[in-house]
Amino acid sequence: MDALNGTSSGLYDGTDVASLSWMEQLWLQWYATIDNPTIATGLMSFLLHEIVYFGRSLPWIIIDSMPYFRKWKLQPNKVPTPQEQWECTKQVLFSHFTIELPAIWLFHPVAESIGMRTYQVPLPGLKEMAPQLFFFFFFEDLFHYLAHQALHTGVLYKHIHKIHHKYSAPFGLAAEYAHPAEVFILGAGTICGPLLYCYVTQNLHIFTVYLWIVLRLFQAVDAHSGYDFPWSLHNIIPFWSGAEHHDFHHMAFTNNFSTSFRWWDYMLGTDDKYRAYRARVKAAKAKGLSEDEMRQAERELMDEVEKEGLVAEAEVERNAANFFKAKAA
Repeated sequence: MDALNGTSSGLYDGTDVASLSWMEQLWLQWYATIDNPTIATGLMSFLLHEIVYFGRSLPWIIIDSMPYFRKWKLQPNKVPTPQEQWECTKQVLFSHFTIELPAIWLFHPVAESIGMRTYQVPLPGLKEMAPQLFFFFFFEDLFHYLAHQALHTGVLYKHIHKIHHKYSAPFGLAAEYAHPAEVFILGAGTICGPLLYCYVTQNLHIFTVYLWIVLRLFQAVDAHSGYDFPWSLHNIIPFWSGAEHHDFHHMAFTNNFSTSFRWWDYMLGTDDKYRAYRARVKAAKAKGLSEDEMRQAERELMDEVEKEGLVAEAEVERNAANFFKAKAA
């Protein structure tokens, strides 16, 4: 390959390029062309994140603009305006460039220091990656559950997490609409799983991490989409969280703190209000109401849940104010 000619790093000396797959050849060409693994990894990581995040958000922006899809929207009376989408985008980009870009750029030296393969070929196969990806999902879900609950306590909520709860009916772009400190805290759950796994096993390629990031971004954006389709993943995998689960968290303020799976909320009782709400919706449907009557019944239930959430949120903020008063006394 032409990219191998004239490089000074010797990254691929002795590599049999012809034996590599097309993906591995593209991988090799990227690193060989840039000829600096730190820059090559940093640039690829940031571009991957931006392309996947905004690329996955775009379909939801289009869906939000089409009334046809309202019948699947979880809170159909709350559709984000173009102004809200733009304000959200500006905050997301601010966090991406101030928090995520520096962290991404530092990832290569940190990864290599604990033995992660980066520029090396061949790339790992599915058999190697599958258990690693499962561990990353499990670790992040538990980390997020615990950290998210912490962010709902007085001071942390009032000064950090409250920004993310600006939208009681979330939309795709709002997945990373958050205070920079929250982006750093919850982002740690995404990246610390791979780092821990690599440190312990000494067997991880950054290609697997990239696949994990793509899956995680899809999960986060979809969970904030505000739509529940018959083909949504939670209707196929019962323990999957999804938008139907997370939308309630934004609407009710409490309950449903996990990201990918439902089991921590279920086992630790932090989905009691959610399950009671779903039971009431199911009971209303069993009455044989007309479509308009059912819509009205659901709207009334949503309003009731949201009012309770506003009371719970106010209580958390009062606790924060009392904390500072006590400190000042």
